[in-house]
Parts: sequence; C-alpha cells; structure tokens
Amino acid sequence: MKNNIERKESLNDLIEQIDELLESSEFSENSNDNSVDEKHALIKNLVSKKNISSLESLLDDLHPADIADILESLPVQKRLVLWDLVKSENEGDILIEVSDSVRQTLIADMDSTELLAAAEQLETDEIADIAPDLPEEVLKDLLENLDIQNRERLQSALSYPEDSVGSLMEFEITTIREDLTLEVVLNYLRKIKKLPNHTDKLFVVDKDGLILGVLPLERIIVNAPTTIVKNIMAKEVVLFKPEDLADEASNAFERYDLVTAPVVDENKKLVGRLTVEAVMDFIRQESDNEKFSMAGLREEEDIFSSIWKSVQNRWAWLAINLLTAFIASRVIGIFEGSIEKVVALAALMPIIASIGGNSGNQTTAMIVRALAIGQLTQSSIRSLLYKEISVALLNGLIWGSIVGLFAFYLYNNADLGFVMASAMMLNLILAAIMGVLMPILMHRLGKDPAVGSSVLITAMTDSGGFFIFLGLATLVLI
Repeated sequence: MKNNIERKESLNDLIEQIDELLESSEFSENSNDNSVDEKHALIKNLVSKKNISSLESLLDDLHPADIADILESLPVQKRLVLWDLVKSENEGDILIEVSDSVRQTLIADMDSTELLAAAEQLETDEIADIAPDLPEEVLKDLLENLDIQNRERLQSALSYPEDSVGSLMEFEITTIREDLTLEVVLNYLRKIKKLPNHTDKLFVVDKDGLILGVLPLERIIVNAPTTIVKNIMAKEVVLFKPEDLADEASNAFERYDLVTAPVVDENKKLVGRLTVEAVMDFIRQESDNEKFSMAGLREEEDIFSSIWKSVQNRWAWLAINLLTAFIASRVIGIFEGSIEKVVALAALMPIIASIGGNSGNQTTAMIVRALAIGQLTQSSIRSLLYKEISVALLNGLIWGSIVGLFAFYLYNNADLGFVMASAMMLNLILAAIMGVLMPILMHRLGKDPAVGSSVLITAMTDSGGFFIFLGLATLVLI
C-alpha cells in the first residue's frame, strides 16, 4: 500500500512540476507555433533551470501506464514537452497505454523514423492496436521490416473488425503434444524460460496444429512427472473463432471465469489466444464509448483537444437536440391560448417533462445493457414491455398523486391537481414504451442502441409530456 501511495504522490508531483516549469518559461498553451524547434527551445530552457534531470529520473521509475495517465492529464503542449523527455525505448509501451485520442496527438508529434522505432518494440498484436493511428508510410515500412510470420499475423489482425475476437487475440502461444509426459513438458518450459503473460494453461495440439484440449498449469504441478498429458488434459474447451464478436467473448470470459482461451480457425487449427487482459481492455473501452454515445458524443474526446475538434465531435447530436427542442416549442405554441388563461400551466409543465425524461433514460439504460449481454430475445420483448408499462403505471399512481396534491396545495384547484396526476402517469407510460422500443429498433437497424439514446428519449418525453399535460389541461380546465 505504501508503494501505491508513493507512486500516486509522485505522479501528482510530476504534473505540478511540469506546470510550474512551463509557466515559469512563459509558455503559452494558445500559441499557434507548434514547430519542433519551438518545443526543443522550450526544453533547452527547462535544462537551464536544472530541472530536466529530475523529471527524467522520475519518468524512468514509472510504469508506462502511469506515464500514460500523466500525459492524459496535461494540456496538449505540456503533454508534448513531457513526451519529448520519455526515453525512446519506452515510447511503444506508452503508446499502447494512452487513450486513442491522446495517442493521435503524440503520433502527430513524432517523425516517421521515431514512429517506426517505437512500433518495432511492440508485439504483433500490440502493433495491430495502434496501426489505425499510424501514417500509411510508417505502416508500410513496418510491414516490410517484419519477418514473414509476423507480417502475416499483423495483416491477419488488421483484417478483422475492431469488435471481433480477431482484433483482440494474441499470437504468442505455448503449445504441447498430448503424448508427452509432464516431466518432458516441464523441461520444455524451463528451456523456453519465459511464458506469455497471463498464461494459466498450455494448449494441446496435434502434429497439424489442431486443438485437442488444454492443460492447466496447476495439473502439471499436482500430478506425477510420469503422467501423460493426454490422461489429464481438459478436452472440453471454450473455443473462439477470429470472426466471433468480442462482446460475446467477453460474456463467455465472465461466465466461465476464463483467464485465457484458444482462438481457432474453421478447421479448429490454433491461430492465437484471447486473454483476460485484452477482454478487460475491450470492456472498458466499450463502457467508455457507451457513456459518450448516450450523451450524444460521436467518439471519445481528449479533454484537452482543440476547440474546433471538440465542436466537430459534439455538433451532430446538438443539432438533433435543437431540432427536437423546436418541435417541443411548437407543441407548447399550439396551447398558447390555454397557457394564457391558466398561467399556472407554464410553471408546472416542466415537472412532467423532467420526470418522464429521467424515467425513460432509466428504462433505456437497462434495455441497452440487456441487448449488449444478449439477455433480450424476440419472445421476451412483449413481457418486458408489459413489465415496464406496469412499473410506469405504479410509479405514475404514486408520484402522480404526490404532484397532484402539490398542485392542489399551491393553486387550490382540484381539477389542476387531477390534470397533473393524470399527465404524470401517462408521460411515464410513454417514457417506458419509448425506453424499451427505441433501443430495440436501433439494434434491429444495425445501429448502436446506446448512440444518442438519452437525447432521443428526452426529446420524446419533453414533446409528449407537454402535449399530454397541456392537452388534458385544455380539455379539463378551459
């Protein structure tokens, strides 16, 4: 625990030191001159203050993931200064750890030679992770410099969609034959000296590379050295194909408590492995993307990105939101006469829309999750819709009665209280129906059900809520 605390304090101290150094150097984050000469001139200025060596020493003691966190916590220009202090042999590992948006700023600051050197430090599957951000000429040179086997592996990994097992699988695998004794297996493991990260089992294959089973490491330890692999290996194995969806693979890892799993082709020939580390990275990325999507953002955004890039990332759903706001305003406009006669309607109608939007987003979040983990089937949609409408009806009766009494207390008007209670219940039912059907419809259209769902649900419940409330008020009160 002490080491973790010290590491965290070191990260915070480093960020503060960099800020102080840059501020004292009269550095302007808004400068339009981003040339390499300017950056090196700034670093030279830092050297003159005799602080550069302490920064480099601290960087040398940090894990690449910690340096990645620091880089993500700095404005772009300060980030690039720190990036220039990182040792070249660590650049590849850090590029893997940083977020996609931050990686793009770092790569844009590197020349082709530096990029090529950094990428060549990585394993084939790691190169595939950063390949979409590499310039074409760098990727071409990288492919030419790889040996035939790794070149084919990289090309294979790049051919699979980002949401597939093939894009996540690793090619570093340890295989054995079923006719070996455990003593021979142990001697082989000692000879290769190093196992791939997260190795919990060895893959048993035949002479053609076809998967026959797996041998957990614990079975090697607890069984006699003369035991034959075939007699103790696990033959029932969870297998994946490169074309399988990563979502389904992550569910299987959770369901079966997997650490690693073999990836095979259509003939069951072993082509790679999937690790819990890759699955966890995918789940985290998907979770982040879902949060951004539900808020109407097109992609993950670097918090220190340029103003124009942030505008580009956010404008689309803001435009949709503006359109739906116009629709809601026109709904209100239809009932201007009613509002003029009963001014209290203007004060009360936001309550109906707000509660409906919150309720709809709750339902949508649940449906999006159910779709993501495969819990929702065609036969269950009707029962789920009935259940959500029932929940909305009950909530509507409870909270509608409360807001109805509140309206009656404020305005001493029983009819107005009835309108409030009825509108609350009807809008909650509308929110439940839209919260269930909208994500399902988007899913069937091949769209991400999380994309902009909160924006659309809020728009529906605002317009619908205004129409229901003002329509009822017109019928009952006017």
